[in-house]
This record gives sequence, structure tokens and C-alpha cells, in this order.
Amino acid sequence: MTQERTPSTQPAGAPEPQPIRWFGTSWVGRGGDYRLRRVLVPVGALLAAAAGAFVLRLAVEGIQVADNGGFLNGLLVAAVAVCSLLAALRTWKLLTEGRDALTGWMAEDRSLGVVWVIGGVGSLLAYFLRALREAPGEALHRAAYEQALAQHERRQAGRSGRPGSTGPGRGRRKR
Repeated sequence: MTQERTPSTQPAGAPEPQPIRWFGTSWVGRGGDYRLRRVLVPVGALLAAAAGAFVLRLAVEGIQVADNGGFLNGLLVAAVAVCSLLAALRTWKLLTEGRDALTGWMAEDRSLGVVWVIGGVGSLLAYFLRALREAPGEALHRAAYEQALAQHERRQAGRSGRPGSTGPGRGRRKR
């Protein structure tokens, strides 16, 4: 594994790590309260998913009280299940591959906003499952950060010892 740096031990001018929601920049060196947050975030996501499922259950039972028939009730339950599945797939792809990887229907924020709201339970469950492995989005942030650090180190290695000095091939221009 590469040497991990904390933001406080970086050389001057080095790229800064992007914070992750709920974790800040503690994911870089996995220091501080990172481990505690790694436990609390999945628990919080699971509790939020349970609360969301309870609210959806109340909504479905409210429709069932109207006694519209078994077909309509089955259609409603199927619609909630499909919305949850689609939202879970989208959230999983967001957390593993990033927003740039979203194409087609997954990239639609406005036109499918209702689907993402109804499928919030599925999205929270995907967040919970991803949080069991790592801080959600950590792999993406770590890859981008390590790439930026490598580019920074290559730029620093390519420079001469004195800024503004004329190295080989850097003579003054003739006029």
C-alpha cells in the first residue's frame, strides 16, 4: 500500500484531500474518530432506512384502507419495490464509480426525482451496505487524491533546484 499522508504532514503546494460527508478528511490517514464513524454511519443509515420503511408502510396501508382492490394495492407495492431497487442501484453506482459514471436513466435527477424520493429506502440500504466495507465514496476520493499527489510529485521532481534558473535547454531567448 502507498504511504498515506495526513493533511497536516503534506508538503507545501500539495493537493488537499476532498472531505467525505460524515468523515471529513479523516479517511486519508484513517485517524482520529474514523473508526467510530465507520461504526456509526452504517447504524445511522440502517435506522434511517427502517424509519423510511415505516413511513412507506403507513402510506401503503393508507391506500389499502381506501379498499380500492387487490390489484391496485399490489401495483402500489410493486411500484415502491421497483423505485427502491432503482434508487439502490443508482446509489451503489454513485458510491463505487462516481457521478461521472452515471449514464442514461441513472443520470436523470429532475425527471426521475420522484422515483429517487420513493426509493429512498433502497438508497439508504445501498449506503448501509457500502458503509460496511468502507466510508461511502472513500475509494473514489482516495484514487483521485493519490493521482493528484502522484502528479504533484512528478511536477516537483521535474523542476530544477532553483526556481527561475535557466537549466539545460532553457537559455534566454534571442531577440
